[in-house]
Amino acid sequence: MSMFAKLKRRAAEGNPVRVGLIGAGKFGSMFLSQAWRTPGIHLVGVADLSPANARASMRRVGWADERFAAASLEDAARSERTFVTDDSAAMIASPFIDIVIDATGSPAAGIRHVLAACAHRKHVVMVNVEADALAGPLLARRAAEAGIVYSMASGDQPALIAELVDWARTTGFEVVCAGKGTKYLPVYHASTPDTVWGHYGFSESQVAGGDFNPQMFNSFLDGTKSALEMAAVANGCDLSPPDDGLAFPACGVDDLPTVLRPVSEGGILPRKGTVEVVSSIERDGRPVFRDLRWGVYAVFEAPTRYVEDCFRQYGLKTDESGRYAAMYKPYHLIGLELGTSVASIATRGEPTGSTLDWRGDVIAVSKRALKEGETLDGEGGYTVYGKVVPAETSLRLGAVPIGLAHGLTLRQAVAAGQPVRWTDVRLKDGTAGANEAIAFRQEMEAVFRREKGLGEAA
Repeated sequence: MSMFAKLKRRAAEGNPVRVGLIGAGKFGSMFLSQAWRTPGIHLVGVADLSPANARASMRRVGWADERFAAASLEDAARSERTFVTDDSAAMIASPFIDIVIDATGSPAAGIRHVLAACAHRKHVVMVNVEADALAGPLLARRAAEAGIVYSMASGDQPALIAELVDWARTTGFEVVCAGKGTKYLPVYHASTPDTVWGHYGFSESQVAGGDFNPQMFNSFLDGTKSALEMAAVANGCDLSPPDDGLAFPACGVDDLPTVLRPVSEGGILPRKGTVEVVSSIERDGRPVFRDLRWGVYAVFEAPTRYVEDCFRQYGLKTDESGRYAAMYKPYHLIGLELGTSVASIATRGEPTGSTLDWRGDVIAVSKRALKEGETLDGEGGYTVYGKVVPAETSLRLGAVPIGLAHGLTLRQAVAAGQPVRWTDVRLKDGTAGANEAIAFRQEMEAVFRREKGLGEAA
């Protein structure tokens, strides 16, 4: 029976899966636009730091006011309405919630929410790739120990990549490379919130007329978001990140099998089984033919001449040898697709992709020469960008992860293009949440140092 059929049965039996959403920003709003249209899913609660903003988001995507007029979570659960609150902890603890969606984008908040979900045995859909890249390997272990599902978010690119990887391996193919597309030029690594709109080609009137957060958009452009997502894919699909960060080759869909194959066979990969992001523009700014800017892909290898013949007979685009081929999805619909993760947990007890190990980490790298006394401003800011590297490399360097590179003051200068290390910074007295996130990350580092047989950082 399909997931949709099972959801319809749950609806007919008066037993919908009860969902709580944390964060009514862009991703959360896209989910809100679809959630009430799907039978068998009841969005019981929405938690946001600003309930007024959450209600405005719900109205904007088509909710009538009476649909979110519930007086409490219990009232919502016993009706078809939704309760809006600013108390995410109470929502997670509620007996009227089965699945929690974290769509906050805050690493510290994400860690706190998952640990609370473990304590109260609530399944988690982790939209928050920032938290997953920072601490997902240990969070996934805690979730498994608690007997809950910890899932990637369908509609976001890591989950869609994981789906392609699983398809390829389940059909007997070795995955050579997997990843996504984006718009990239090397100069983007130095982009700041002051320069981001020029790189996007947005006019002042466009920016003034929309809900644009320059630091968030800059994290997409400067390579940080790509690094976070590829760390999540590496950790969830048993793939390796590049040794020294993503190469972002300019590549269209027809050239995926040619470009993303081993160096020994004419491609760019140092080895098989890696992640990589392809650019939709050439280094001189020209558009790539049939680019994959919004999509995802997996490159795989034919194990025999017979399979090579099958590739050719059924029109699959390959490299010139006929051995390497690719499957891709040209688009992703972000939060509009998130209901698939909810349905998978509710009807199958399975995640739509999940962290398995610590293979990749995202370290903070200086955008320019940084001076002693400067304060780091995190993802998409003026000081650092995120670079994905093997977890062992991060541990040996003692690098500051990008998810914690906010509010830290430099105790010494850092040259342009260099990793920022814990020995380079002093910790300020931060919020309790930030301190807890640092402590949890340090615990994860200690656990994996022991397991990987690594000593202290250089």
